[in-house]
Amino acid sequence: MQQTFGWRALTRFRKIRDGLLPVGSVRRDLYWSLRRVAEVLLDGGPRAVFRRIHHRCHVGLNFHEILPRAPGADVPDPNTQFKVWLQRHQLKPADIERMRAELSTFTYLPLISIVIPVYNTEEVWLRRAIESVREQVYRNWEICMANDASTKSHIMPILDDYAASDPRVRVKHLSNRIGITGASGEALAMAKGEFVGLLDHDDELTPDALWEVTHRLNRLPDLDLLYSDEDKLTVDGARVEPFFKPDWSPDLLLSMNYITHFVVFRRSLLQAIGGFRPGYEGAQDYDLLLRFTERTDRVAHVPKILYHWRMGFTSSASSAGAKPFASESGRRAVEDALKRRGRAASVEVLGPYRYRARYEIDPSPLVSIIIPTKDQPRLLQQCVASIEEKTSYHPYEIIIIDNNSTEPETLRCLGALSERHRVLRYPRPFNFAAINNFGVGQATGEYLLFLNDDTQVIGGDWLNALVEHAQRSEIGAVGAKLLYSDNRIQHAGVTVGICGGAGHAFRNLPDNRTAYFGLADLTRNCSAVTAACMMVPRKVFSEVGGFDEELTVVYNDVDLCLRIRKQGYLILYTPFAVLYHFESASRGRLRPTREEELFCRRWSGMIRNGDPYYNPSLTLTRDDWSLRL
Repeated sequence: MQQTFGWRALTRFRKIRDGLLPVGSVRRDLYWSLRRVAEVLLDGGPRAVFRRIHHRCHVGLNFHEILPRAPGADVPDPNTQFKVWLQRHQLKPADIERMRAELSTFTYLPLISIVIPVYNTEEVWLRRAIESVREQVYRNWEICMANDASTKSHIMPILDDYAASDPRVRVKHLSNRIGITGASGEALAMAKGEFVGLLDHDDELTPDALWEVTHRLNRLPDLDLLYSDEDKLTVDGARVEPFFKPDWSPDLLLSMNYITHFVVFRRSLLQAIGGFRPGYEGAQDYDLLLRFTERTDRVAHVPKILYHWRMGFTSSASSAGAKPFASESGRRAVEDALKRRGRAASVEVLGPYRYRARYEIDPSPLVSIIIPTKDQPRLLQQCVASIEEKTSYHPYEIIIIDNNSTEPETLRCLGALSERHRVLRYPRPFNFAAINNFGVGQATGEYLLFLNDDTQVIGGDWLNALVEHAQRSEIGAVGAKLLYSDNRIQHAGVTVGICGGAGHAFRNLPDNRTAYFGLADLTRNCSAVTAACMMVPRKVFSEVGGFDEELTVVYNDVDLCLRIRKQGYLILYTPFAVLYHFESASRGRLRPTREEELFCRRWSGMIRNGDPYYNPSLTLTRDDWSLRL
C-alpha cells in the first residue's frame, strides 16, 4: 500500500498541509472548521449543517469543538470537549427534584460517614467542602472531621460553628500534628455509619453523590466498595480534566490508583483490615484500596462525576510532581500488596503515581509461536528474524502454517525456514480461525502465542512480558502494544462497541503522546486483545474450544477473548511487549458483513450495555477515547 501512487501523493499532501497549516495555528483551526462543514454536508445534507450552526449559536462554540473529526485527525482537546459535555449533562434543578421524589421509594437508607482530615485549609475551600456534603440530596449522612493541629486561626472556629449548628457534623481537634494518614485514621475512628466516604478538606462532592451511591446500594445491598468518575476544579472554579473511569479493573489498580475519588467503603470491612496504615503518606488511600479489595470483589463503579478534585498549588491534582514522596509510598503499597498475595514480583516506578509490577517466571515454560502465512516471504522473513535476533526468553518453538502459497520466492523462503523451524501446510481455503486451531493441534508448548506474519519484534523482553502474566491463574489471554511503521499506535487493547462492533484503543495516536491518563502505557484489563499478537495458556484455549471457525476473517480473536472472560478469566494488555504491525499487508481489509452480523448478534448484550473497561461518557465513533457528545 505504501508503494502505491495514491499513498505517496497523500503523504506529500499531508506534509505540505502541515507546513502551511501548523498544528495549533489559526489557519489550522479554520482548515478543520471548513473541512468538517464539508464532511457534515456530504454526510447529512444541508439540514445537518444548519442544525449544527444553530447549536453553535446556542452554546457559543467553534465548529472544531462540536463537529466530528476524520479518523486519524488531531485528538480533540479534552477540556474544550468537556465544556460541550457540561452543557448537556450538568445537574439541573429538575434532576434534583426527581431524585428527592425517588428517595421515597428507597427501602435501604444506610448512614454514610464522610471522613475529612483538615489541616490549614483556606477558609473558602473548607466551607465549600463542608457545604457540598450539607447540600446532598440524600440526607442520612454524618461528617467526621479531624483537625490535625492546624495553625491557621480560622480553622477551629469554623469547624466548631458547623458542629454546633448541625448535630450530624462532628469534630475532633488534635493537640499535635500527626499527618494526613493519622488524621484520617482519627476521623475514621469517629465514624458510626455503615459506609464511609472519603473527602479531602478542599474538594467538593456533587449534590447527587450520596444519592447515587444509595441508589446503587438499593439495587445491590451487599456491595462493599463503590467509586465514581471525577473531574478537577481550577483555582477560579472551572471544571477541567474529567476522568471517566472503567469498571473494576484489578490490574489497572496495580498500575495506578485509578479509583481515587469518590470512593465509599463498607465500614465493617475497613475495621477488619485495620483502617489507614502509617508510613504511606501521600498514598494512604491507595494502600487502603489495595488491602480492601483483597478482601472483597463486591465492587461497583458509578459512571458519573460525583467528585471535584481541587487543583491547589501544592495539590497532586495540579501536578504529578507536587508530592514526589507519594510515588515512592505508592510503589511500596503495590509491592506490599503483591507480597500479601503470594506473588514473586518487583515494582518499578514508571512516572509519578504510575507503576509496573514485574512477575518472576519460574520455571520457564515452552511457548509455541504460531504464525499463519501466504505468499509474503519478505514479511515472514522479517518477522522470524526479529524473533530469533531479539528474543531473550527461552524456550520457544516457531510453527509456520503455510496456507496455499504458490510464489517461487515464498516456497524458497519456507524451505530455508524449515531447516530451523516447523513449517506445516494447510491446503484449504483461507480461514484464520481454522488455521490457528490447526496450529494449536501441532504445538507442544504450555503457552500459545498467535502472531501475524506482518509483525516485527522491537524489544528483547517482549516474550517475557507476555509470559509473566499468562502464567497467572486468573489471566486468560495477554495482548501486546502494536505500532504502525511510523510509530503510531495500532493496538493497545480492544474496546467492544466502537462503531457498533469493536475497535482498537488509541489507534492512530502517536506512541510518544500520553493518551487518556496514560492508559496506553499501563498494564490494564480490557475486554479483548488482537490475535495479531496474543498469548493464551493452552489449558484456557482448550477449555473454551479454541477459535470459532464460523468467524473466518474478523472478530474471531475478540470472540475468543469474550468467551474466555465468560469463563471467569481476565484479559490483559501489556505495553511492555512492543512490536511493529504492518496491518493487513498480507490479506487486505476484509470485513465480511455476515461475520460482523454474527459477532454483533452473539454479543449484542455486551455491545448494548457497554464495554465494562470503557465508559458510557466516552465516544463510540472513534478509537481515541475522546468524549461522547
